[in-house]
Amino acid sequence: MLEVFFEHDKETISFCEHLFQYNKRIELYWRTHEEWGNHLQLEYGKAGIITETAAQSMVDVFVIHRLADMINGIIKDDYYYSNTEEIDRIADIALWLFYGEDGDSRHVRKGKDPSQLLKSIITGNLENADIIHFDSIVTFQTKIFKDQLIHLVGLAIDEFKREEDHQAFIDSLREFIVTRKCSYSTVHVLQGNPFTFFKPNGKRFTRMELRLLMHNEPLYMVGLDEEELNLAPLVAMAPKKITIYGDHPSEPKTLTVINVFQEKADFKPYSSFPFFNYLKNKN
Repeated sequence: MLEVFFEHDKETISFCEHLFQYNKRIELYWRTHEEWGNHLQLEYGKAGIITETAAQSMVDVFVIHRLADMINGIIKDDYYYSNTEEIDRIADIALWLFYGEDGDSRHVRKGKDPSQLLKSIITGNLENADIIHFDSIVTFQTKIFKDQLIHLVGLAIDEFKREEDHQAFIDSLREFIVTRKCSYSTVHVLQGNPFTFFKPNGKRFTRMELRLLMHNEPLYMVGLDEEELNLAPLVAMAPKKITIYGDHPSEPKTLTVINVFQEKADFKPYSSFPFFNYLKNKN
């Protein structure tokens, strides 16, 4: 038998819900203890199964009810942020890093999984005692986990700063474009590495034409150089309309162009490209 104490009713209910979600064969008895709050008694035939189930359920309780507050506390107390909007954005990124199963979040946190560390801490406590106080574990046994969480919040702050720098770069490009004379009313763009650019009549821009256009504009003022052949040509031309054709609307270079030019930029599937004859003839 395993005895577990929770101070807060919501956490107790959450623990029970997750416990039965993982294993409906566990017998549970719940009563109130005057000093220690909610007292749960868990019974199951095999000790290992109840330990695994209880440990994962406690991790779920912590993630649902405690994680956000701990992250916010770290942002304020360890990294000294006080601006509410900045705290909220950093917390969102930190939670994405914590939960994320996508390649980007795994790459940023270098494959580490803080929830597994938390689970191992709780499992160790369950294996060494028959009576467990959830609040005691959170207060006194999670230093290693919190250290890893502090590191993760640091990574989130790095991502936040990169986002800020990127947005400042985008804003500077928008301001620059407003001041430029439009060289072409419409530019058609085919996705690729680099992009391929076409004039309103369907003729392809040659590499020499692109370099001349970029050479005639002070792109260095906004941090672009003439070797960048995706965004820089469009900034130099400052067209009134850009249509990008391809099969990857979320491709990063494409998203950047759309972010910079906003309503002036449009994305269409590759099959909608209107100048395939010019493309085949390479004119």
